Amino acid sequence: MKREEIRNILEKVRRGELEVGHAEEILLRLPYAELDFAKVDHHREVRKGFPEVIFCQGKEISEIKAILSELLAHSSGNLLLTRAGPEVFQAISEICPGAEYRERARSILIWREELEPRGKVVVMTAGTADIPVAEEACAVCEITGNAVERLYDVGVAGVHRLIAHLPVLEDANVVVVAAGMEGALASVVGGLAGCPVIAIPTSVGYGANLGGIAPLLTMLNSCAPGVAVVNIDNGFGAGFMAHLINQAACGRRG
Repeated sequence: MKREEIRNILEKVRRGELEVGHAEEILLRLPYAELDFAKVDHHREVRKGFPEVIFCQGKEISEIKAILSELLAHSSGNLLLTRAGPEVFQAISEICPGAEYRERARSILIWREELEPRGKVVVMTAGTADIPVAEEACAVCEITGNAVERLYDVGVAGVHRLIAHLPVLEDANVVVVAAGMEGALASVVGGLAGCPVIAIPTSVGYGANLGGIAPLLTMLNSCAPGVAVVNIDNGFGAGFMAHLINQAACGRRG
């Protein structure tokens, strides 16, 4: 439920168009819905501007469907499910036929309102193997109403590939960089871009990559100003942070 919907409820009570008891029932449900296995946070949309996102990994399909049904019934905005396999999408399609599945991003997007893409978020990868994590970030940015430009396979092993696309960075409000191996791309981009850079260390790499720990440490130790780091393979976290930065920048510009 959005903030303006709460205001509409109160206005209807003031005008006598809605009984106090009915309004009370609606508002009592607002903070969260108690399911046996989950507490669905309906207040998330009021606080963050987007409904609770369903992280599917580790959940039973029946639990995912129950949570989604609750959100569909009591939220009006777009919805997102992350870390979802094909079997989850197949089950979700039974209750939400219009859902979109992005297999590489392992994300399910449910479009319930059309948002005009705003600003510019650039999402880039060091290599092709980092694309799944980057695509999760893209899914988050797009379902929340941000214009996204992709720039893939521009890692430091061939830095001329990045240099050839520098104009892409010029009008970006925020850049998301997904990189595995040693993760050096985030520092290079941080030194070139005039906007915030969100670095995602990925678990792509040989043994000493240590499942993403090596690029994580590289990114955390970056000497480039304006580089922030999310957790390993956390495309969702980077995407939502990019959304908040981009929307704030759009607000400043009017």
